[in-house]
Amino acid sequence: MPNTLLQKFKYNVSEIQLPEKFTFPFYYEPHELSVIAANELQNYLETQTDFEHNFGLVDNQEGFVIGKMFGVLVVQNQQGELGYLWAFSGKLAESNQHSFFVPTVYDMLDNKGFFKKEEISINQLNLEIEILENSIDYIASIDYLQKVMQQSEKEITEQKIKIKLSKKTRAEIRKNPSITTDLEMLNKASQEEGILLKKMTQHWQYKIDEATQKLFQFTSKIETLKETRKQKSAALQQRLFEKYTFLNQYKELKSLSEIFDGNPPAGAGECAAPKLLHYAFQHNLKPIAMAEFWWGQSPKSEVRKHKQYYPACTGKCQPILAHMLQGIEMDDNPFILNPAEGKELDVVYEDNYFAIVNKPAEFLSVPGKKVVDSVYWRMKQKYPNATGPLVVHRLDMSTSGLLLIAKTAEIHKKLQSQFIKRQVKKRYVALLEGVLNQESGSIELPLRVDLDNRPNQLLCYEFGKIAKTKWEVIYRINNQTLVYFYPITGRTHQLRVHAAHPDGLNAPIVGDDLYGTKANRLHLHAESITFQHPVSKEMMTISVEADFW
Repeated sequence: MPNTLLQKFKYNVSEIQLPEKFTFPFYYEPHELSVIAANELQNYLETQTDFEHNFGLVDNQEGFVIGKMFGVLVVQNQQGELGYLWAFSGKLAESNQHSFFVPTVYDMLDNKGFFKKEEISINQLNLEIEILENSIDYIASIDYLQKVMQQSEKEITEQKIKIKLSKKTRAEIRKNPSITTDLEMLNKASQEEGILLKKMTQHWQYKIDEATQKLFQFTSKIETLKETRKQKSAALQQRLFEKYTFLNQYKELKSLSEIFDGNPPAGAGECAAPKLLHYAFQHNLKPIAMAEFWWGQSPKSEVRKHKQYYPACTGKCQPILAHMLQGIEMDDNPFILNPAEGKELDVVYEDNYFAIVNKPAEFLSVPGKKVVDSVYWRMKQKYPNATGPLVVHRLDMSTSGLLLIAKTAEIHKKLQSQFIKRQVKKRYVALLEGVLNQESGSIELPLRVDLDNRPNQLLCYEFGKIAKTKWEVIYRINNQTLVYFYPITGRTHQLRVHAAHPDGLNAPIVGDDLYGTKANRLHLHAESITFQHPVSKEMMTISVEADFW
Protein backbone atom coordinates (compact mmCIF):
# COMPACT_ATOMS: atom_id res chain seq x y z
CA MET A 1 0.00 0.00 0.00
CA PRO A 2 2.15 2.90 -1.24
CA ASN A 3 -0.26 5.61 -0.05
CA THR A 4 1.06 6.61 3.41
CA LEU A 5 -2.37 7.64 4.72
CA LEU A 6 -3.96 4.33 3.72
CA GLN A 7 -3.39 2.15 6.75
CA LYS A 8 -3.37 -1.63 6.98
CA PHE A 9 -5.48 -3.43 9.53
CA LYS A 10 -3.31 -4.52 12.43
CA TYR A 11 -5.29 -7.74 12.74
CA ASN A 12 -6.18 -10.38 10.20
CA VAL A 13 -9.55 -9.39 8.70
CA SER A 14 -9.46 -11.77 5.74
CA GLU A 15 -12.21 -13.95 7.24
CA ILE A 16 -14.59 -11.01 7.65
CA GLN A 17 -17.15 -10.81 4.88
CA LEU A 18 -17.25 -7.51 3.03
CA PRO A 19 -20.57 -5.64 3.09
CA GLU A 20 -22.62 -6.03 -0.07
CA LYS A 21 -23.42 -2.32 -0.12
CA PHE A 22 -21.78 0.86 1.15
CA THR A 23 -22.94 2.34 4.46
CA PHE A 24 -26.00 4.59 4.27
CA PRO A 25 -24.33 7.51 6.09
CA PHE A 26 -27.42 9.03 7.74
CA TYR A 27 -28.55 5.95 9.66
CA TYR A 28 -26.41 2.86 10.13
CA GLU A 29 -25.07 0.11 12.34
CA PRO A 30 -21.26 0.16 11.89
CA HIS A 31 -19.95 -2.79 9.91
CA GLU A 32 -17.45 -5.01 11.72
CA LEU A 33 -14.61 -3.66 9.59
CA SER A 34 -15.58 -0.08 10.45
CA VAL A 35 -15.64 -0.96 14.14
CA ILE A 36 -12.14 -2.46 13.95
CA ALA A 37 -10.83 0.61 12.09
CA ALA A 38 -12.51 2.90 14.64
CA ASN A 39 -11.04 0.92 17.55
CA GLU A 40 -7.56 1.29 16.06
CA LEU A 41 -8.11 5.04 15.71
CA GLN A 42 -9.35 5.24 19.30
CA ASN A 43 -6.30 3.32 20.52
CA TYR A 44 -4.12 5.86 18.69
CA LEU A 45 -6.00 8.80 20.25
CA GLU A 46 -5.53 7.34 23.73
CA THR A 47 -1.75 6.94 23.35
CA GLN A 48 -0.59 9.49 20.75
CA THR A 49 1.90 12.30 21.43
CA ASP A 50 1.74 13.90 17.96
CA PHE A 51 -0.52 16.79 19.02
CA GLU A 52 -2.07 18.37 22.10
CA HIS A 53 -5.81 18.95 22.15
CA ASN A 54 -8.09 19.22 25.16
CA PHE A 55 -10.94 16.77 24.56
CA GLY A 56 -12.07 17.16 28.17
CA LEU A 57 -10.95 13.64 29.08
CA VAL A 58 -8.00 14.63 31.28
CA ASP A 59 -8.46 16.66 34.45
CA ASN A 60 -6.86 20.12 34.60
CA GLN A 61 -5.61 20.03 30.99
CA GLU A 62 -4.90 23.47 29.53
CA GLY A 63 -7.01 24.97 26.76
CA PHE A 64 -10.69 25.03 25.93
CA VAL A 65 -12.50 21.69 26.05
CA ILE A 66 -13.49 20.77 22.50
CA GLY A 67 -14.79 17.29 21.75
CA LYS A 68 -14.42 16.15 18.17
CA MET A 69 -16.11 13.92 15.62
CA PHE A 70 -13.75 11.42 13.98
CA GLY A 71 -14.43 9.22 10.99
CA VAL A 72 -13.06 6.04 9.44
CA LEU A 73 -13.47 4.84 5.88
CA VAL A 74 -12.68 1.23 4.97
CA VAL A 75 -11.40 1.08 1.39
CA GLN A 76 -9.93 -1.24 -1.23
CA ASN A 77 -7.04 -0.24 -3.45
CA GLN A 78 -6.79 -1.24 -7.12
CA GLN A 79 -5.00 -4.45 -6.12
CA GLY A 80 -7.98 -5.46 -3.97
CA GLU A 81 -6.13 -4.90 -0.69
CA LEU A 82 -8.17 -3.67 2.27
CA GLY A 83 -7.21 -0.73 4.42
CA TYR A 84 -8.72 2.30 6.08
CA LEU A 85 -8.48 6.09 6.25
CA TRP A 86 -8.92 8.43 9.23
CA ALA A 87 -10.36 11.94 9.38
CA PHE A 88 -11.53 14.50 11.93
CA SER A 89 -14.16 17.18 11.63
CA GLY A 90 -13.13 20.83 11.50
CA LYS A 91 -9.63 21.54 12.74
CA LEU A 92 -7.68 19.64 15.39
CA ALA A 93 -5.20 21.32 17.76
CA GLU A 94 -5.52 24.50 15.67
CA SER A 95 -4.39 22.73 12.52
CA ASN A 96 -5.92 21.05 9.48
CA GLN A 97 -2.87 18.89 8.81
CA HIS A 98 -1.90 15.91 10.99
CA SER A 99 -0.01 12.70 10.35
CA PHE A 100 -2.23 9.67 9.62
CA PHE A 101 -5.31 11.82 8.88
CA VAL A 102 -6.59 12.76 5.43
CA PRO A 103 -6.26 16.48 4.72
CA THR A 104 -9.07 18.95 4.39
CA VAL A 105 -10.28 19.70 0.87
CA TYR A 106 -8.88 23.22 1.19
CA ASP A 107 -6.64 24.31 4.06
CA MET A 108 -7.80 27.74 5.22
CA LEU A 109 -5.06 27.75 7.86
CA ASP A 110 -2.22 27.58 5.29
CA ASN A 111 -0.26 30.82 5.76
CA LYS A 112 0.74 30.78 2.10
CA GLY A 113 -2.83 30.39 0.86
CA PHE A 114 -5.08 33.17 -0.40
CA PHE A 115 -7.47 32.86 2.53
CA LYS A 116 -4.89 33.73 5.18
CA LYS A 117 -3.51 36.59 3.07
CA GLU A 118 -6.95 38.08 2.47
CA GLU A 119 -7.86 37.48 6.11
CA ILE A 120 -4.91 39.69 7.11
CA SER A 121 -6.27 42.42 4.84
CA ILE A 122 -9.76 42.14 6.36
CA ASN A 123 -8.32 42.12 9.88
CA GLN A 124 -6.46 45.32 9.03
CA LEU A 125 -9.78 46.90 8.07
CA ASN A 126 -11.24 45.67 11.37
CA LEU A 127 -8.38 47.32 13.20
CA GLU A 128 -8.83 50.63 11.35
CA ILE A 129 -12.57 50.58 12.12
CA GLU A 130 -11.91 49.80 15.77
CA ILE A 131 -9.34 52.62 16.05
CA LEU A 132 -11.76 55.13 14.51
CA GLU A 133 -14.72 54.00 16.61
CA ASN A 134 -12.66 54.29 19.81
CA SER A 135 -10.88 57.56 18.95
CA ILE A 136 -11.29 60.46 21.39
CA ASP A 137 -12.33 62.88 18.63
CA TYR A 138 -15.05 60.51 17.30
CA ILE A 139 -16.51 59.89 20.75
CA ALA A 140 -16.30 63.63 21.52
CA SER A 141 -18.15 64.49 18.29
CA ILE A 142 -20.96 62.03 19.18
CA ASP A 143 -21.17 63.52 22.67
CA TYR A 144 -21.15 67.10 21.31
CA LEU A 145 -23.99 66.38 18.85
CA GLN A 146 -26.08 64.80 21.60
CA LYS A 147 -25.52 67.81 23.88
CA VAL A 148 -26.39 70.30 21.14
CA MET A 149 -29.60 68.40 20.34
CA GLN A 150 -30.55 68.20 24.01
CA GLN A 151 -29.88 71.94 24.59
CA SER A 152 -31.78 72.79 21.40
CA GLU A 153 -34.79 70.77 22.49
CA LYS A 154 -34.68 72.31 25.99
CA GLU A 155 -34.55 75.95 24.87
CA ILE A 156 -37.08 75.61 22.04
CA THR A 157 -39.48 73.75 24.35
CA GLU A 158 -39.14 76.49 26.99
CA GLN A 159 -39.86 79.19 24.39
CA LYS A 160 -42.93 77.32 23.13
CA ILE A 161 -44.23 77.05 26.69
CA LYS A 162 -43.65 80.81 27.17
CA ILE A 163 -45.61 81.59 24.00
CA LYS A 164 -48.42 79.27 25.08
CA LEU A 165 -48.69 80.99 28.49
CA SER A 166 -48.75 84.44 26.85
CA LYS A 167 -51.54 83.31 24.55
CA LYS A 168 -53.51 82.08 27.56
CA THR A 169 -53.00 85.44 29.35
CA ARG A 170 -54.28 87.40 26.34
CA ALA A 171 -57.34 85.17 26.12
CA GLU A 172 -58.18 85.84 29.77
CA ILE A 173 -57.80 89.63 29.29
CA ARG A 174 -60.19 89.59 26.35
CA LYS A 175 -62.79 87.76 28.43
CA ASN A 176 -62.51 90.34 31.29
CA PRO A 177 -62.95 94.00 30.12
CA SER A 178 -62.22 95.33 33.62
CA ILE A 179 -58.53 94.48 33.17
CA THR A 180 -56.78 97.62 31.86
CA THR A 181 -53.69 95.89 30.41
CA ASP A 182 -52.70 97.24 26.97
CA LEU A 183 -53.67 94.44 24.52
CA GLU A 184 -51.72 96.04 21.70
CA MET A 185 -48.55 95.86 23.74
CA LEU A 186 -49.29 92.20 24.58
CA ASN A 187 -49.86 91.36 20.91
CA LYS A 188 -46.57 93.03 19.99
CA ALA A 189 -44.78 91.03 22.69
CA SER A 190 -46.37 87.84 21.32
CA GLN A 191 -45.11 88.63 17.82
CA GLU A 192 -41.61 89.21 19.18
CA GLU A 193 -41.70 85.89 21.04
CA GLY A 194 -42.74 84.12 17.83
CA ILE A 195 -39.91 85.80 15.93
CA LEU A 196 -37.53 84.78 18.71
CA LEU A 197 -38.72 81.14 18.44
CA LYS A 198 -38.08 81.19 14.71
CA LYS A 199 -34.58 82.62 15.20
CA MET A 200 -33.85 80.14 18.00
CA THR A 201 -34.97 77.27 15.76
CA GLN A 202 -32.72 78.50 12.94
CA HIS A 203 -29.80 78.99 15.35
CA TRP A 204 -30.04 75.51 16.84
CA GLN A 205 -30.56 73.89 13.44
CA TYR A 206 -27.31 75.54 12.33
CA LYS A 207 -25.54 74.23 15.45
CA ILE A 208 -26.98 70.73 14.88
CA ASP A 209 -25.93 70.76 11.22
CA GLU A 210 -22.45 71.91 12.23
CA ALA A 211 -22.13 69.13 14.84
CA THR A 212 -23.58 66.55 12.41
CA GLN A 213 -21.07 67.53 9.74
CA LYS A 214 -18.23 67.20 12.21
CA LEU A 215 -19.45 63.72 13.16
CA PHE A 216 -19.97 62.82 9.49
CA GLN A 217 -16.23 63.22 8.88
CA PHE A 218 -15.78 60.15 11.07
CA THR A 219 -18.92 58.16 10.23
CA SER A 220 -18.34 58.44 6.48
CA LYS A 221 -14.85 56.98 6.89
CA ILE A 222 -16.16 54.20 9.13
CA GLU A 223 -19.03 53.33 6.76
CA THR A 224 -16.64 53.31 3.78
CA LEU A 225 -14.31 50.94 5.62
CA LYS A 226 -17.22 48.71 6.65
CA GLU A 227 -18.53 48.57 3.09
CA THR A 228 -15.05 47.68 1.82
CA ARG A 229 -14.82 44.97 4.49
CA LYS A 230 -18.24 43.62 3.53
CA GLN A 231 -17.29 43.40 -0.14
CA LYS A 232 -13.93 41.79 0.63
CA SER A 233 -15.53 39.27 3.00
CA ALA A 234 -18.20 38.34 0.46
CA ALA A 235 -15.61 37.94 -2.31
CA LEU A 236 -13.37 35.88 -0.04
CA GLN A 237 -16.27 33.67 1.03
CA GLN A 238 -17.29 33.09 -2.59
CA ARG A 239 -13.72 32.27 -3.58
CA LEU A 240 -13.53 29.87 -0.67
CA PHE A 241 -16.77 28.17 -1.74
CA GLU A 242 -15.24 27.66 -5.18
CA LYS A 243 -12.08 26.15 -3.67
CA TYR A 244 -14.07 23.56 -1.73
CA THR A 245 -14.65 21.13 -4.59
CA PHE A 246 -15.59 17.49 -4.04
CA LEU A 247 -15.00 14.44 -6.19
CA ASN A 248 -17.21 11.43 -6.76
CA GLN A 249 -16.25 8.03 -8.17
CA TYR A 250 -16.61 9.40 -11.73
CA LYS A 251 -14.00 12.10 -10.97
CA GLU A 252 -16.70 14.75 -11.30
CA LEU A 253 -15.98 17.87 -9.26
CA LYS A 254 -18.63 20.04 -7.63
CA SER A 255 -17.98 23.11 -5.51
CA LEU A 256 -19.87 24.15 -2.39
CA SER A 257 -21.38 27.01 -4.41
CA GLU A 258 -22.82 24.56 -6.94
CA ILE A 259 -23.99 22.08 -4.32
CA PHE A 260 -25.72 24.66 -2.11
CA ASP A 261 -26.76 27.05 -4.89
CA GLY A 262 -24.38 29.76 -3.70
CA ASN A 263 -25.35 29.72 -0.02
CA PRO A 264 -23.58 26.93 1.93
CA PRO A 265 -24.04 26.73 5.72
CA ALA A 266 -21.08 27.60 7.93
CA GLY A 267 -18.59 24.75 8.21
CA ALA A 268 -19.92 22.85 5.19
CA GLY A 269 -17.29 20.52 3.77
CA GLU A 270 -15.28 20.32 7.01
CA CYS A 271 -16.93 17.17 8.37
CA ALA A 272 -15.08 13.84 8.39
CA ALA A 273 -17.23 12.02 5.80
CA PRO A 274 -16.65 14.39 2.83
CA LYS A 275 -12.94 14.56 3.62
CA LEU A 276 -12.63 10.77 3.64
CA LEU A 277 -14.54 10.18 0.43
CA HIS A 278 -12.79 12.99 -1.43
CA TYR A 279 -9.37 11.57 -0.53
CA ALA A 280 -10.48 8.07 -1.52
CA PHE A 281 -11.68 9.19 -4.96
CA GLN A 282 -8.52 11.25 -5.44
CA HIS A 283 -6.39 8.14 -4.93
CA ASN A 284 -8.58 5.60 -6.75
CA LEU A 285 -9.67 3.85 -3.57
CA LYS A 286 -13.01 2.08 -3.47
CA PRO A 287 -15.21 2.93 -0.44
CA ILE A 288 -16.35 -0.22 1.39
CA ALA A 289 -17.83 1.02 4.69
CA MET A 290 -17.62 4.02 6.98
CA ALA A 291 -18.44 5.15 10.50
CA GLU A 292 -18.12 8.32 12.58
CA PHE A 293 -17.79 8.57 16.37
CA TRP A 294 -17.54 11.29 19.00
CA TRP A 295 -14.38 11.66 21.06
CA GLY A 296 -14.36 13.73 24.25
CA GLN A 297 -16.79 15.67 26.38
CA SER A 298 -20.23 16.47 25.03
CA PRO A 299 -20.72 20.04 23.83
CA LYS A 300 -23.03 22.24 25.92
CA SER A 301 -25.86 22.30 23.38
CA GLU A 302 -25.82 18.89 21.71
CA VAL A 303 -25.95 15.39 23.14
CA ARG A 304 -22.72 13.62 22.24
CA LYS A 305 -21.34 10.60 24.12
CA HIS A 306 -17.68 9.63 24.18
CA LYS A 307 -16.91 6.82 21.66
CA GLN A 308 -20.55 6.73 20.50
CA TYR A 309 -21.19 6.30 16.75
CA TYR A 310 -23.24 8.99 15.00
CA PRO A 311 -24.62 9.46 11.48
CA ALA A 312 -23.47 12.19 9.12
CA CYS A 313 -25.32 15.49 9.62
CA THR A 314 -28.18 16.29 7.29
CA GLY A 315 -27.80 20.06 6.95
CA LYS A 316 -24.14 20.23 5.91
CA CYS A 317 -23.26 16.73 4.69
CA GLN A 318 -26.39 15.41 2.99
CA PRO A 319 -26.22 17.69 -0.09
CA ILE A 320 -22.45 17.11 -0.43
CA LEU A 321 -22.69 13.33 -0.05
CA ALA A 322 -25.59 13.18 -2.52
CA HIS A 323 -23.03 14.27 -5.14
CA MET A 324 -20.09 12.28 -3.80
CA LEU A 325 -21.95 8.96 -3.53
CA GLN A 326 -23.56 9.05 -6.97
CA GLY A 327 -23.65 5.58 -8.52
CA ILE A 328 -22.57 3.84 -5.30
CA GLU A 329 -25.03 1.24 -4.10
CA MET A 330 -25.84 1.86 -0.44
CA ASP A 331 -27.76 0.14 2.33
CA ASP A 332 -31.48 0.86 2.33
CA ASN A 333 -32.57 4.31 3.38
CA PRO A 334 -34.79 3.62 6.42
CA PHE A 335 -36.44 7.03 6.07
CA ILE A 336 -38.28 5.96 2.93
CA LEU A 337 -39.35 2.59 4.34
CA ASN A 338 -42.68 2.10 6.10
CA PRO A 339 -41.85 1.31 9.77
CA ALA A 340 -45.51 0.49 10.50
CA GLU A 341 -45.76 -2.31 7.94
CA GLY A 342 -47.15 -5.46 9.54
CA LYS A 343 -47.98 -3.73 12.83
CA GLU A 344 -51.46 -3.51 14.34
CA LEU A 345 -52.97 -0.45 15.96
CA ASP A 346 -54.98 -1.45 19.05
CA VAL A 347 -57.99 0.64 20.08
CA VAL A 348 -58.04 0.51 23.90
CA TYR A 349 -61.07 2.77 24.42
CA GLU A 350 -63.87 4.02 22.16
CA ASP A 351 -67.21 5.80 22.42
CA ASN A 352 -69.30 7.93 20.05
CA TYR A 353 -66.99 10.91 20.40
CA PHE A 354 -63.39 9.73 20.44
CA ALA A 355 -61.07 6.74 20.64
CA ILE A 356 -57.76 6.00 22.32
CA VAL A 357 -55.17 3.87 20.52
CA ASN A 358 -51.99 2.21 21.73
CA LYS A 359 -49.39 3.19 19.13
CA PRO A 360 -46.55 0.70 18.63
CA ALA A 361 -42.94 1.87 18.59
CA GLU A 362 -41.61 2.83 15.13
CA PHE A 363 -45.03 3.96 13.92
CA LEU A 364 -45.74 7.49 12.66
CA SER A 365 -48.46 9.54 14.37
CA VAL A 366 -49.17 11.49 11.16
CA PRO A 367 -47.99 10.97 7.55
CA GLY A 368 -44.35 11.86 6.87
CA LYS A 369 -42.68 13.22 3.73
CA LYS A 370 -42.11 9.76 2.28
CA VAL A 371 -44.42 7.49 4.28
CA VAL A 372 -48.21 7.85 4.44
CA ASP A 373 -48.97 4.90 6.75
CA SER A 374 -49.55 6.37 10.22
CA VAL A 375 -52.04 6.55 13.09
CA TYR A 376 -53.90 9.26 11.18
CA TRP A 377 -54.05 7.19 7.97
CA ARG A 378 -55.18 4.02 9.80
CA MET A 379 -57.87 5.94 11.72
CA LYS A 380 -59.05 7.58 8.50
CA GLN A 381 -59.66 4.10 7.12
CA LYS A 382 -61.36 2.96 10.32
CA TYR A 383 -63.58 6.04 10.68
CA PRO A 384 -64.22 7.22 7.09
CA ASN A 385 -67.03 9.58 8.18
CA ALA A 386 -64.95 11.30 10.87
CA THR A 387 -64.39 15.03 10.49
CA GLY A 388 -61.48 17.18 11.59
CA PRO A 389 -57.78 16.34 12.05
CA LEU A 390 -58.49 13.09 14.02
CA VAL A 391 -55.14 12.95 15.87
CA VAL A 392 -55.38 15.24 18.91
CA HIS A 393 -51.70 15.07 19.92
CA ARG A 394 -48.58 13.25 18.73
CA LEU A 395 -45.89 10.87 19.87
CA ASP A 396 -42.41 10.51 18.34
CA MET A 397 -42.30 7.73 15.76
CA SER A 398 -40.05 5.66 18.04
CA THR A 399 -42.19 6.17 21.17
CA SER A 400 -45.04 3.77 21.89
CA GLY A 401 -48.18 4.53 23.87
CA LEU A 402 -51.55 6.20 24.10
CA LEU A 403 -52.95 8.65 21.55
CA LEU A 404 -56.32 10.40 21.55
CA ILE A 405 -58.36 10.26 18.33
CA ALA A 406 -61.31 12.68 17.92
CA LYS A 407 -64.18 11.62 15.65
CA THR A 408 -65.41 15.16 14.94
CA ALA A 409 -63.79 18.56 14.50
CA GLU A 410 -65.75 19.85 17.51
CA ILE A 411 -64.49 17.08 19.82
CA HIS A 412 -60.97 17.56 18.46
CA LYS A 413 -61.12 21.25 19.39
CA LYS A 414 -62.39 20.49 22.91
CA LEU A 415 -59.75 17.84 23.59
CA GLN A 416 -56.91 19.87 22.12
CA SER A 417 -57.98 22.83 24.27
CA GLN A 418 -57.20 20.72 27.33
CA PHE A 419 -53.68 20.11 26.01
CA ILE A 420 -53.16 23.81 25.28
CA LYS A 421 -54.28 24.70 28.82
CA ARG A 422 -52.06 21.89 30.21
CA GLN A 423 -55.03 20.20 31.83
CA VAL A 424 -54.11 16.78 30.42
CA LYS A 425 -51.84 14.69 32.65
CA LYS A 426 -49.55 12.19 30.92
CA ARG A 427 -47.21 9.64 32.40
CA TYR A 428 -44.43 7.94 30.46
CA VAL A 429 -42.30 5.02 31.53
CA ALA A 430 -38.70 4.81 30.32
CA LEU A 431 -35.70 2.55 30.83
CA LEU A 432 -32.48 4.56 31.16
CA GLU A 433 -28.86 3.60 30.68
CA GLY A 434 -27.09 4.01 34.02
CA VAL A 435 -28.09 4.32 37.65
CA LEU A 436 -29.69 7.56 38.89
CA ASN A 437 -28.60 8.67 42.35
CA GLN A 438 -31.70 10.68 43.22
CA GLU A 439 -35.22 9.35 43.63
CA SER A 440 -37.09 12.17 41.85
CA GLY A 441 -36.70 15.66 40.48
CA SER A 442 -37.50 18.03 37.66
CA ILE A 443 -35.63 19.12 34.54
CA GLU A 444 -36.04 22.48 32.83
CA LEU A 445 -33.90 22.81 29.70
CA PRO A 446 -34.97 24.98 26.71
CA LEU A 447 -34.92 23.20 23.34
CA ARG A 448 -34.81 24.12 19.67
CA VAL A 449 -34.28 22.17 16.48
CA ASP A 450 -30.71 21.60 15.27
CA LEU A 451 -30.87 23.42 11.93
CA ASP A 452 -27.85 21.49 10.64
CA ASN A 453 -29.14 18.11 11.73
CA ARG A 454 -32.93 17.83 11.76
CA PRO A 455 -34.88 16.42 13.57
CA ASN A 456 -32.35 16.46 16.43
CA GLN A 457 -32.91 19.02 19.17
CA LEU A 458 -30.39 21.32 20.84
CA LEU A 459 -30.22 22.86 24.29
CA CYS A 460 -30.45 26.61 23.62
CA TYR A 461 -31.02 29.30 26.26
CA GLU A 462 -31.12 32.08 23.65
CA PHE A 463 -33.70 30.80 21.15
CA GLY A 464 -35.00 27.56 22.70
CA LYS A 465 -38.55 27.07 23.97
CA ILE A 466 -38.96 26.21 27.62
CA ALA A 467 -39.27 22.45 28.22
CA LYS A 468 -40.05 21.05 31.66
CA THR A 469 -40.21 17.44 32.86
CA LYS A 470 -40.79 15.87 36.27
CA TRP A 471 -39.45 12.37 36.94
CA GLU A 472 -39.27 9.68 39.60
CA VAL A 473 -37.44 6.38 39.92
CA ILE A 474 -39.44 3.14 39.84
CA TYR A 475 -36.50 0.77 40.39
CA ARG A 476 -32.87 0.12 39.45
CA ILE A 477 -31.53 -3.09 37.92
CA ASN A 478 -28.47 -4.23 35.93
CA ASN A 479 -26.95 -0.72 35.72
CA GLN A 480 -30.21 0.62 34.34
CA THR A 481 -33.00 2.70 35.88
CA LEU A 482 -36.71 2.46 35.18
CA VAL A 483 -38.39 5.85 35.64
CA TYR A 484 -41.68 7.66 35.28
CA PHE A 485 -41.64 10.87 33.24
CA TYR A 486 -44.32 13.53 33.68
CA PRO A 487 -43.93 16.09 30.86
CA ILE A 488 -45.23 19.55 31.80
CA THR A 489 -44.58 20.85 28.27
CA GLY A 490 -44.66 18.91 25.02
CA ARG A 491 -41.58 19.79 22.96
CA THR A 492 -40.19 17.57 20.22
CA HIS A 493 -37.84 14.91 21.70
CA GLN A 494 -38.24 16.57 25.12
CA LEU A 495 -37.99 13.39 27.22
CA ARG A 496 -35.20 11.95 25.08
CA VAL A 497 -33.00 15.06 25.38
CA HIS A 498 -33.82 15.64 29.06
CA ALA A 499 -32.77 12.06 29.76
CA ALA A 500 -29.57 12.08 27.70
CA HIS A 501 -28.18 15.60 28.12
CA PRO A 502 -25.42 16.10 30.73
CA ASP A 503 -27.45 18.96 32.23
CA GLY A 504 -30.46 16.64 32.47
CA LEU A 505 -30.22 13.08 33.79
CA ASN A 506 -27.13 12.26 31.70
CA ALA A 507 -28.66 8.81 31.13
CA PRO A 508 -29.98 8.20 27.60
CA ILE A 509 -33.13 6.16 27.14
CA VAL A 510 -32.23 2.61 26.16
CA GLY A 511 -32.45 2.23 22.39
CA ASP A 512 -32.34 5.95 21.62
CA ASP A 513 -30.74 6.02 18.17
CA LEU A 514 -30.45 9.84 18.17
CA TYR A 515 -29.13 10.67 21.64
CA GLY A 516 -27.90 7.31 22.91
CA THR A 517 -27.25 3.82 21.57
CA LYS A 518 -29.51 1.94 19.17
CA ALA A 519 -31.23 -1.20 20.48
CA ASN A 520 -34.22 -3.31 19.48
CA ARG A 521 -36.47 -0.30 20.18
CA LEU A 522 -36.67 2.98 22.05
CA HIS A 523 -37.65 2.08 25.61
CA LEU A 524 -40.08 4.96 26.06
CA HIS A 525 -43.82 4.40 26.42
CA ALA A 526 -46.72 6.80 27.03
CA GLU A 527 -48.52 4.50 29.45
CA SER A 528 -51.15 6.72 31.10
CA ILE A 529 -53.29 9.72 30.18
CA THR A 530 -55.78 11.62 32.35
CA PHE A 531 -58.24 14.13 30.88
CA GLN A 532 -61.85 15.33 31.05
CA HIS A 533 -64.42 13.70 28.78
CA PRO A 534 -65.36 16.42 26.28
CA VAL A 535 -69.13 15.71 26.61
CA SER A 536 -69.87 14.11 30.00
CA LYS A 537 -67.14 16.19 31.74
CA GLU A 538 -66.15 13.06 33.67
CA MET A 539 -62.42 12.78 34.54
CA MET A 540 -60.91 9.76 32.78
CA THR A 541 -57.62 7.90 33.21
CA ILE A 542 -56.59 5.29 30.63
CA SER A 543 -53.43 3.19 31.08
CA VAL A 544 -51.59 0.55 29.04
CA GLU A 545 -48.38 -1.07 30.29
CA ALA A 546 -45.20 -1.00 28.22
CA ASP A 547 -44.03 -4.14 26.43
CA PHE A 548 -40.28 -3.47 26.70
CA TRP A 549 -39.51 -7.10 27.58
